[in-house]
Amino acid sequence: MVSMAALAAAVGVLLPFPFYYALWTHPQRWVDLCGRGADPCHRMAQVSHAIKAIQLLTLASVASFSWPPPLYCPILLVVGQYLNFKVYQLLGESGTYYGVRFGKKIPWATEFPFGYIKDPQYVGSILSLVALLCWVPFPYVLLWCLGYVFMMWLEHKEDPATRAKPLS
Repeated sequence: MVSMAALAAAVGVLLPFPFYYALWTHPQRWVDLCGRGADPCHRMAQVSHAIKAIQLLTLASVASFSWPPPLYCPILLVVGQYLNFKVYQLLGESGTYYGVRFGKKIPWATEFPFGYIKDPQYVGSILSLVALLCWVPFPYVLLWCLGYVFMMWLEHKEDPATRAKPLS
């Protein structure tokens, strides 16, 4: 039988994915909800950061920390976070937080890691999560990674006709 704590941790880990799904599939609703004069990408980033904090606290609640970690942990964490940093550096907040879906014109990035790694932000996030396996039980890392795999699948089916019209 699954304990309530384990179930709560699983929900905490999966928390952002319904939000991402809703914004990806119904971007106009989000733009309208944010209202005139508000940047939907910035609002998404704010909500995402709050949800990410809940996710990390959830992982910390089920983790058992020991030191030093195996060598692969810091290496994967550094590589994963480097990929995330590069994506954010190249795309900025609007490119990272669904700007294209919200009707913004985002320049196409071709510098590393784009063109070398498919979905570098998600790959970086997954590498970072795998690095945490030395402390976090496998089922929670797997759930979180499956959430990213689902979003990769969803985002590859993008229909430009469903993009939001920006508020002017």
